[in-house]
Amino acid sequence: MMNINATNKIEVQQFSFFYGEFQALIDLNIPIRTNQITALIGPSGCGKSTFLRALNRMNDTIPGIRTNGRVLLDGENIYAPEVDVVELRQRVGMVFQRPNPFPQSIYDNVAFGPRVLGMTKTHNLDDMVEESLRGAVLWDEVKDRLRSPALALNPGQQQRLCIARAIAVKPEVILMDEPCSALDPVATLHVESLMRQLSENYTIVIVTHSMQQAGRASDWTGFFWLGRLVEFNETGALFTNPKEELTELYITGRQG
Repeated sequence: MMNINATNKIEVQQFSFFYGEFQALIDLNIPIRTNQITALIGPSGCGKSTFLRALNRMNDTIPGIRTNGRVLLDGENIYAPEVDVVELRQRVGMVFQRPNPFPQSIYDNVAFGPRVLGMTKTHNLDDMVEESLRGAVLWDEVKDRLRSPALALNPGQQQRLCIARAIAVKPEVILMDEPCSALDPVATLHVESLMRQLSENYTIVIVTHSMQQAGRASDWTGFFWLGRLVEFNETGALFTNPKEELTELYITGRQG
């Protein structure tokens, strides 16, 4: 096996993805840096979300999909036949576009994953819930109402609760699919600040339609167009000095 750059948590190598005969992703090569935030930008339908879901095989439930190439997590191909997909999704968690708390209490939302995975055998559940809510910068707002319905929280709090639920199972990577698209500007800034804090302990990949958000929140940015990766670079360099004409046209609003 080739040497994997120690600074990369995930290495995507010549990866293609098909829905039946339709090729949604074409020969992608992308390094995902450890403990940094990678943003994926591009117009609707360009493959960003398909790629994000490919990183923890959430597309597997769709009939007729197939892949070529490799996605290496710590040097191991996540598409190898012997991979335990449940374990993979514990290591690579997902936060969705709209807050989706379960119709349960705040406490039970965070406790759900540890309970299902049997983590309560070796960890104190109360401690895990508090640690996760603190990690999502939500503890001080909810500590006196942990048994209240999660759906009573405002949208920004609900999204941070979903982040707490994701980190409760101790992932290594957090995938975020437009996590702020349903939030107001203040809640959006809270989540962006939280992402920066989380990147000290987790590797984060975010899909966003907001180039301003990519510019504020990420270390690296990849620009997708029609299933291809047009350009990948440090965020500041990509936005101020793009190497590809198509990238410049897109970020200046003249294309897309």
